Amino acid sequence: MTITRRNFLSAAAVAGTVGLAGANGLTAEKDGDKNSKPESKRRQRFAVSTYSFWQFRHKDLRDIGTCIDHAAEMGFDGVELLHVQMENESNSYLQGLKRQAFLNGLDLCGFSTHQGFLYPDKAKRQANVDHTVHCIEMAYKLGIPTLRVNTGRWGTSKDFDALMANRGIEPILEGYTEEDGYGWAIDGLTQCLKAAERCGVTLGLENHWGLGRTAEGVMRIVNEIDSPWLQVTLDTGNFLDNTYTQLEQIAPKAVLVQAKTYFGGGLWYELDIDYGRVAKILRKNNFKGYVSLEFEGKDPPLSGIPRSLELLQTHLS
Repeated sequence: MTITRRNFLSAAAVAGTVGLAGANGLTAEKDGDKNSKPESKRRQRFAVSTYSFWQFRHKDLRDIGTCIDHAAEMGFDGVELLHVQMENESNSYLQGLKRQAFLNGLDLCGFSTHQGFLYPDKAKRQANVDHTVHCIEMAYKLGIPTLRVNTGRWGTSKDFDALMANRGIEPILEGYTEEDGYGWAIDGLTQCLKAAERCGVTLGLENHWGLGRTAEGVMRIVNEIDSPWLQVTLDTGNFLDNTYTQLEQIAPKAVLVQAKTYFGGGLWYELDIDYGRVAKILRKNNFKGYVSLEFEGKDPPLSGIPRSLELLQTHLS
């Protein structure tokens, strides 16, 4: 056949169509492939909580600016800030942290606050609502899209060490019930949602002691409130029993994953977390957000944190 310009262009168009069809998965389907979804080509991003450096005990690593510099040097993609670690709350301080992260090529991807609602005193619960709203507004100023929140604890343990020794279980306040606690937590978090929506900051209820000690407790609150502005912060190290079953229950609502590691032994306890299994749970639920390291080992942070990043990259990338 004589090759004319018209024949050549027609053949090229057909070849291009076939090529595009193949590139977009439109080739002939094999049995069982009809409803399959292509694997995500996005690289998993890793952050580190500033808590990992400080751990409430390393004074020389409390400065958040120092933590940001170390995070960049170690190869992280983002940083999660711990509110109680901040030296002040002035706008100039907040904007300075935002600038420092930007110059280091890091996202400020999460903000963790401490608050709780398990108080019979309505005024005390309102103070915690006000504190949470204040932290939402700080996250907005920092350009951080999600804030970790808690149900709070009953406060009947002698101290945190005693709570950990009892595997996070503590007696309910005398004269009250868990139902009272759920009502307080749901009401308190609901009051924070207008600020969350106004600021574009998604609240992530963490599986973190109190009513959040179990997946059932976390999901009861999230489902009853039923708002896109209240989701879940999934912590891999806070389910001490039936770990993977409970992680699977909260994973569909996860917007941030906090990944615990324990090189050198745990500060309070140590879990042998199978991160290959965690990875399967996250992939099954199409998780696309940040995995943020919470290093809780006794090794020096400047050596334990890079080892932890390597571990997470090996199993979760």
